[in-house]
Amino acid sequence: MSVLFTSISAGNTVSVQDVRETFAKLNVSVPESEEDDYQKLLAAIHDCAETVAALPDSHPPTDLERFSRNNVHRPTLEENILGHAWAHTFSIKDKNPTGCLTGKTVCLKDCICVAGVPQLLGTDIIDPWTPEADATVVRWALEAGAEIVGTAHCENWCQSTSSFSSAQGVVHNPYAEGYSAGGSTSGAAALVAGGFVDIGIGADQGGSIRVPASLCGCVGLKPTHGLVPYTGIASNDPIDDHAGPLARTVMEVAQCLDAISGYDGIDDRSLGAPKHGTTTFASDLLSNPGAKGMRIGILTESFEIALLDKDVKDLVLSAAHKFKDLGATVEEVSVPMHPLGIAIWTIQQRISGYLALQGHQTGRHSYGLTGLEAAKLPWTQEKFDKCFPTTKNIFLNGSYLLTNFPTLYPKTMNLCRQLRASYEHVFQSYDILITPTTPFVAPKHGKLTTPIETISPTVGLTSNTVQFDATGHPAMTISVGRVEVERGVRLPVGMQIIGGMGEDGKVLRAGHAWERAIDWKEMR
Repeated sequence: MSVLFTSISAGNTVSVQDVRETFAKLNVSVPESEEDDYQKLLAAIHDCAETVAALPDSHPPTDLERFSRNNVHRPTLEENILGHAWAHTFSIKDKNPTGCLTGKTVCLKDCICVAGVPQLLGTDIIDPWTPEADATVVRWALEAGAEIVGTAHCENWCQSTSSFSSAQGVVHNPYAEGYSAGGSTSGAAALVAGGFVDIGIGADQGGSIRVPASLCGCVGLKPTHGLVPYTGIASNDPIDDHAGPLARTVMEVAQCLDAISGYDGIDDRSLGAPKHGTTTFASDLLSNPGAKGMRIGILTESFEIALLDKDVKDLVLSAAHKFKDLGATVEEVSVPMHPLGIAIWTIQQRISGYLALQGHQTGRHSYGLTGLEAAKLPWTQEKFDKCFPTTKNIFLNGSYLLTNFPTLYPKTMNLCRQLRASYEHVFQSYDILITPTTPFVAPKHGKLTTPIETISPTVGLTSNTVQFDATGHPAMTISVGRVEVERGVRLPVGMQIIGGMGEDGKVLRAGHAWERAIDWKEMR
């Protein structure tokens, strides 16, 4: 306040009319006799804002000499693969790589910042913007010896589980052209499953790693909330923000998790994470490779959702019971609150997602993507017209909920805590829980027609994934078979493995044991 009072006599930058109009936006006013005082106070904060605005921004350091950007290129349609799986291709690597990712090629979901590489975010709402610093996961992957070979296509503003929502074009499922690769980490899942890169790094707020990994037939892990720092990644909602790896094997996922996990000194989501470089997820799989003695719960309610395809249900149940052959105990277990988690997450995400779109995310220690915010704001009719229906719906839902249910957001925080506790109670008796990842296999691409018809192919895909974004539990999908959807087209089925808070190692152990024992492509 002392800073304000030093400039309180300034006051020519704003007028009494600014005071009236600002209060009017809040549907309140002050007595006319007080307006001059508030004009001086508003002028003082305006001067303070101009001082801060004039300061140079502060970005995390990026070692462009050690990790030079080479051959940054936006592929043409003819150069691209699986439709539009690549956003940009390039090569970034250490001249003398060492570490757990040496020899591995990595792609990044195109919401993860790479200094000097334009970011598309799957949209034409804004022009591509160019980050000035690498995301922490980028720096740590490079330091671990990886070669990062490109940014992979993501869905429009990262707000769809389809793979046709982007303004740049569709991403095809590597098992069948014309079928969805899932979203919003669509390009990375398709590139990994198709064998074009070893590892992808994605982001997950409602299933955006696990859904495309399930539909494309690869492994996708959403770690415990905060285990992987979110620094330098475009955020939809800090409560739900998770970054994590996709790969063709659980071992590669574990190796990547070792490389990118830990607290980076910036992102307060990761304050409770282990010190970077101290995790041993990959070596633990080598020293304890089996599932013998594990207690596995088949989550009853996850197999009762209305949209669950019978073939998917049968395959996942069969896969879960194969843990018995590996020496584990397998039993059915009930978490009655599981279906309610969909509604709890939906309300929480709609409100927080709306606030993020409006530039109103506050209260976190993090790295602010000021360039992205400057490109995004203010919203105009022209920008809004370019939004995919899911983004328009977030605007509609969020504004409506804040006006008509003003106490609902804090209530969802309370209910998220209750939901987490309901799972944690079960984890006192079981090491992991099993659900279908998605209730059905990859649908055909939708069509950009009416809002409901456009969204309808993906409705229900996240019925068993969103709960664990709301609670923060680690959850991983592995492939457990394929279902024939038409003559000659067999599409992957994913089984989701969930662990207690901080028990990412158990999730990896179970998935690794199953994967080593069974050839999922032979499961029918």
